[in-house]
Amino acid sequence: MKDIITVMKFTIKEMAKRKSFIISTLIIILLIIIGFNVPNILKTFKGENTENKILIVDNNNVFEGNLEHLKQADLGYEIEIKNANFDEIKEKIENKEIAEAIIIEKQENNIKIRYIVENTNMMDEVPENIVNAINTLYSNIQISKLGLTEEQLQTITPNFEFSLEQTDEEQVNGNVFVMMLMSIVLFYAIYFCAYQVSSSITTEKTSKIMETLVTSTSPKTIVLGKTLGIGIVGLIQMILIVGTALISAKVFLEEELLNIVLDMSSITAYLGIITIIYFILGYFTYALLYALTGSTVSKPEDIQSANGPVAILAVIGFYLSYFTMINPTSELNIFASLFPISSPFCMPFRIMMGLASEKDVAISIVILIITILIIAKVAIKIYSNAILNYGTKMSFKDIIKIYKDKQN
Repeated sequence: MKDIITVMKFTIKEMAKRKSFIISTLIIILLIIIGFNVPNILKTFKGENTENKILIVDNNNVFEGNLEHLKQADLGYEIEIKNANFDEIKEKIENKEIAEAIIIEKQENNIKIRYIVENTNMMDEVPENIVNAINTLYSNIQISKLGLTEEQLQTITPNFEFSLEQTDEEQVNGNVFVMMLMSIVLFYAIYFCAYQVSSSITTEKTSKIMETLVTSTSPKTIVLGKTLGIGIVGLIQMILIVGTALISAKVFLEEELLNIVLDMSSITAYLGIITIIYFILGYFTYALLYALTGSTVSKPEDIQSANGPVAILAVIGFYLSYFTMINPTSELNIFASLFPISSPFCMPFRIMMGLASEKDVAISIVILIITILIIAKVAIKIYSNAILNYGTKMSFKDIIKIYKDKQN
C-alpha cells in the first residue's frame, strides 16, 4: 500500500506540473467565464438594448385607442404606441431607437398589417405572439359592441388549459438540457483523465523512468498508483470546472434565464454522491484499458493509433447514453444504464429523471466493479510483460500471445 501511495504522489506531482495540464485547465475555466458573460458583453457593445422594442402605429384608429392593452400582456416586447409615418419609423429604426414596427391600416374588406424591419431575410416573419394578441384584441373590441353578457362572452372566448401527459407509468422529471450538459462534462472528465494514463506510461517509457519504477516496485503497484494519481487530479479538475460554471452562471446570468436554462431543482446530495461514484468507476474502467494500450507502444507518436479501439468504445458508450435521453423510459436506455461502457454516463441521469431505483443502481455498480476487476486482471498481466518493450508497436495478436504466455 505504501508503494502505491508513493507512485500516486509522484504521478500527482508530475501531472500538476505539466504545462499542458495547467494551460488547458486555465483555458477551459476562462472560456466558461467568458461564455456565461456573453449576454453582458453584447449589452456593453450595443449600449442600450433596443432588440425587444417595437412600435405599433394605428393612424386610422382601427383599434379605437385600445392598443394600450397590449402593453399589459406578457409578449416579450417593450411596446410603444404612437402615430407616425413611414419616414419617421425608418429614422427611428436607423437610429436604433426601436428594432421594428407594425403599421395597422384599414382597407375595404380587411385590415392590413405591415411589419417593418431594417433588413429582411428568409427567417424574418411577423412575431406570432404579436399577431395572436392583435387578433384577440380586435375580436374582443367587436364582440363588446354586441352588448353580450359576461357569461356569454366567456362561452365565446373560453380559457383553454393544455397539459402534456403520458400513458407510461414511469414519470420523467428534470431538465433535459442540464442532463445533456452534465453528460458531456462527465464524459470529458472520464475520457480525458483516463487518456492521460496511457500518455503518462508511454512518456515515462521514452524517458527511461519506467525502468527505475519497475526495479523499485511491482507492475501492479505502478498501474494502480498511476491510475489513482491521475484520477485524483482529474476529479479535482472536474470539481474546479463544474464549480466555476455554477458560480459563473449564478453571478453573470439573469435569474429568469438561469431558472429556465439551468434548472437545478433535481440536483440532490444523493445524485452528487452517485455521480462522483460513477465518475470514479467509469474512470477506472477506461484508465485501465488505456494503461494496457499505453504499455504496448514505445513512442509518443504511436499513442493515438494504439488508443483508437478504446476511444471508439468510449464514444459508443457516450452516444448510447446521450441519445437514449430522448426516450429515457425505453429499454435501450435501461440497457445503457447497465452496460459498463455507457453506465457511467447514463445512470446518474436516470437517477436525476427519477427512473432508477436503488436496486437498479446497485446492479449497475456491481456490473461495473466486476468489469473493472476483469480489465484490471488482464491489463496488469499484459502490462507486466509489455512495459519494458522498446521495439515497434505491439499488435493485437502480440497482446493475446503475451497474455496466454503469462497464463502459462
